[in-house]
Amino acid sequence: MADIEKALKPSRDSWFKRAMSLFDRPTVDEAVWAELEELLISADVGFSTTEKLLERVKQRAREGKFTEGSALREALQQEMVKILSIDIPPSAPQSPPKVVMAVGVNGSGKTTSIAKLAHRAKKEGKKVLLVAADTFRVAAIDQLKKLAGDIDVDVVAHQPGGDAGAVVFDALEAARSRNADEVIIDTAGRLHTKFNLMEELKKIRRVAAKVDDTAPHEVILVLDATTGQNGLTQARHFTEAVGVTGIFLAKLDGTAKGGIVLAICDELKIPIRFVGVGDDMEDMAPFDAESFVQALCS
Repeated sequence: MADIEKALKPSRDSWFKRAMSLFDRPTVDEAVWAELEELLISADVGFSTTEKLLERVKQRAREGKFTEGSALREALQQEMVKILSIDIPPSAPQSPPKVVMAVGVNGSGKTTSIAKLAHRAKKEGKKVLLVAADTFRVAAIDQLKKLAGDIDVDVVAHQPGGDAGAVVFDALEAARSRNADEVIIDTAGRLHTKFNLMEELKKIRRVAAKVDDTAPHEVILVLDATTGQNGLTQARHFTEAVGVTGIFLAKLDGTAKGGIVLAICDELKIPIRFVGVGDDMEDMAPFDAESFVQALCS
């Protein structure tokens, strides 16, 4: 099991431990609320999400007529859990294989995150097939092949520069003939314009639907946690183009601004599905809102 507490240590030590300690003061006055707001915004929770959090806590305090710091701290953590608790839409296909489309910009950790997902599925006893549909970068195809070899799963790839849609079509046909349980598609993360990239991803989605009209069953956006608020903009673009159903938050161990998770869930209403907390294949975990908040604020 990935060590979420260890991954969140920079965020906890830099911002959230200080934020929670404000409630230890004899009185929680406007100065405390102002300092708390500043700390949360600095942690990349974002202005609007921070305002929403604090107003909810103040409202609960007014309704419950409690002013004790410990009760206010508990209320804040409960409101954080609420923001992070987004229902995961059902994704199981009527018949195998389950098709997962992974999207994200180059450098986000997408290909490594795909390998982690495949490794996890294999450990669950599933037969997994990876698809090298980022045909624009030779390095992306080579990296996916290497990682597939490391975890001993099959990969379908064409020549660099080929048609990504053709790769996906062939892979889905191969998955059926090989009785694969899950197919994970690696996609391009950068073309020379954002428009071209999004059109390429839409095409891959259409090709998958030709083979199975319910596919893709999940669209996982891999976000680099270290990019902070820029990740929100990325997520909006990808969601508009291909309908992101969940987020794999990579490199969480590399940032002190873990508050971005709250902003993502609050502003985009997309569930965080997994978090990556290191380079090894085992360094990932399913996202759990209560455990996350406890690790962030303890």
